[in-house]
Amino acid sequence: MIPRTHTSPAQHIGTPPTQHINAAPAHPAHAAPTPHTRTSSAARARARTRTCARARLARLLVLPAVVLFAMLGGAPAQAADGYRYWSFWQRGGDGGGWTYSTQGPSSARPGDGDTIGFRFAVSEDSDDATRPRGTADFAAVCADTPAKDGTKRVAVVLDFGTAADAPDHRTPPAPRTECARVGEDASAGEALAAVAKPLRYNSAALLCAIAGYPESGCGDKVSSSVDAHAVPKSDGDKADGDSGPSAGLIGGLVAVVLLGAAAVWQARRRRA
Repeated sequence: MIPRTHTSPAQHIGTPPTQHINAAPAHPAHAAPTPHTRTSSAARARARTRTCARARLARLLVLPAVVLFAMLGGAPAQAADGYRYWSFWQRGGDGGGWTYSTQGPSSARPGDGDTIGFRFAVSEDSDDATRPRGTADFAAVCADTPAKDGTKRVAVVLDFGTAADAPDHRTPPAPRTECARVGEDASAGEALAAVAKPLRYNSAALLCAIAGYPESGCGDKVSSSVDAHAVPKSDGDKADGDSGPSAGLIGGLVAVVLLGAAAVWQARRRRA
């Protein structure tokens, strides 16, 4: 028996060994693959499969990282224009929450037993306006002011805001309440003037100052961060600060963990 000779890689790539030349078919394209050819093709197919699996795994792992980066504030907060002014609110005699007034103080006509409120703050618009703090109602504010024929009693709540809202960032006057006794047809502006002089208006009849606060400025435009807008929007005092993670952040972290686990599971299943 003649020993089998080993061919070099160059022979596999180029001309086949001499003993197979005459046996080559007329059409090489239809020649049956040798065992070595089948083995090489299978190895290349497995390599391609592993490469595709790695690429899919990488995409699955990169996506949670992008989501987490966005949730943790990778993008800078956008700045929004706001205005520093006195907002005007109304509350009916039956209590309830504050309602942003669609009329100015000179036009609104509160009834006997109603409550009106004024809050100085930086707000972007009426939807962003900050309500007066506290829970004072008409019964509490006007308890010591008896009714009188030909007049009406209106509870007035004055909230001068916080140092963050103040033009010079100094501590403003403390909030206070007053009971105004005015004529039956008096406007909210007249009720305010009866208990909180001096008032200051600009040429467009915009209320600029109550009880002399602030000393200057009127509806000044300021730039504030939407994400850092910390003034309260409820009837109560300023909301407690919470340094812990929010529910949205926790949910996002859970989603990241689930996505990562799914990616690992899929990769193991393909290798099995």
